[in-house]
Amino acid sequence: MIKPILILLSAVLFFSCSPKNDKASGDDSTLHVQINPEITFQTIHNFGASDAWSCQYVGNWPDEQKNKVADLLFSLDTKPDGSPNGIGLSCWRFNIGGGSADQVGETNINDTWRRSECFLQKDGSYNWGKQSGQRWFLQAAKERGTQSFIGFVNSPPIWLTKNGRANSDGGNSVNLPKENIPKFSRFLIDVTQNIQQNEGILFDYLSPVNEPQWDWKDGQEGSPWTNSEIAELCRILGNDLKTAALTTKIEIAEAGQLNHLYDRGNDAQRGFQIKDFFSPESENYIGNVPNMAHKIAGHSYFTTTNDNVLGEVRSKLKAEINLIDPTLEFGMSEFCVLGDNDGFKGNKRDLGMETALFVTNVIHSDLTIANASAWQWWIAVSPYDFKDGLVYIDKSETGGTIYESKLLWGLGNYSRFVRPGAKRISVETETSQELKISAYKNTNRELVIVCINRSRQEQNIFLNLAEIAKRFETSEKNDLTRLENVNLKNTIGLPEQSITTFVIQN
Repeated sequence: MIKPILILLSAVLFFSCSPKNDKASGDDSTLHVQINPEITFQTIHNFGASDAWSCQYVGNWPDEQKNKVADLLFSLDTKPDGSPNGIGLSCWRFNIGGGSADQVGETNINDTWRRSECFLQKDGSYNWGKQSGQRWFLQAAKERGTQSFIGFVNSPPIWLTKNGRANSDGGNSVNLPKENIPKFSRFLIDVTQNIQQNEGILFDYLSPVNEPQWDWKDGQEGSPWTNSEIAELCRILGNDLKTAALTTKIEIAEAGQLNHLYDRGNDAQRGFQIKDFFSPESENYIGNVPNMAHKIAGHSYFTTTNDNVLGEVRSKLKAEINLIDPTLEFGMSEFCVLGDNDGFKGNKRDLGMETALFVTNVIHSDLTIANASAWQWWIAVSPYDFKDGLVYIDKSETGGTIYESKLLWGLGNYSRFVRPGAKRISVETETSQELKISAYKNTNRELVIVCINRSRQEQNIFLNLAEIAKRFETSEKNDLTRLENVNLKNTIGLPEQSITTFVIQN
């Protein structure tokens, strides 16, 4: 959120295929790759994005415009030439608003597009007509085949908070009186049941806290939480979910940086979250709470400076999970470009390949080093001059121009083809800073190979697979475009600065 692979060398190569350059193997400049579908790693549950904050408006735009946005994000259909119509997101994150948009007086959120409505009203009743634009997108995602839904919270409802706002007055304690924690839990149950009844969608997960390490004094909805406060909430919420006979699971802790999961970060009371929540010796152990997901969620922000940082942080994260509980899943639940990444910064919108290549390199690292079982982008639809969107729009409440990005299609190289339940499989190759490759086996035994070529020249790879594969390319001239089939027994040329996916159907 916006505030301040040897058998295990699995995968980072970037490729793009060009028919005229397919040739027999043997060139010394060719990178040889060995893929073994019988050696498997984590299960991939989904690729997703959130509806914050623009979907509250875009969901009420004219039908043609909002359906265009929904098709780009969710569609599994294909164009006449075989190219995808959209990127087929398999997860959608619904922002359960805290009510800053309903607030009278100072909100500490100057940008009205970052304020959210709330179903809960001051008198304790519910207005289920709220968040109508977001509810439209829930239906749009469901109708187009999205399989997983998460209800996430930035702030408890303003009527329950200490200061009557959806952001805090600072400090590290939650902006919620202790006596209102059960009311907050009841609110989450009521919202979940209403969405199920009216939209026919049961949240797979409820994520009740977001980036608890930050103070959240202004700018958008948010609240700090200590680990002990999170544990108390989860115990109450878990029992409430069980009593309500809901299968929805609790997902925590949406750490603001991945290192908060394994070290103290900016506050020991809000760090060491893997150990604190999932070690049975911890006072804050919640692994035995009803409806608690056996997973830890974190955000990849500020840990993406370069490949060395990417590797170090994610290796430590994986090591901590192996130490505390090797069966614990890790989900990367939010990312956009923040911080200074060796000169590459989040400000200024970029619809081109630079951002697409940067982000897919992060995806590759999260999947192949940290063993992420899910990967979810921050805001699906952005009106900002910032590297935070998949689809960009004019900042208008009534309709406007829609802008596609190469990042949208670059994420689609994964999301459209690596489907829920896929297993990441072994990729052996030489280490490369420019070429990165990962591979996956879908539940129908379809093989998917994703290659990234960050260099400014064509690169050759040799996969040594006696298979004919479909290929799809994202580059300056292609938007996840279906190209001619390729014989993977030959050396393949990957265009400069491109992302290529090969699909082998068995």
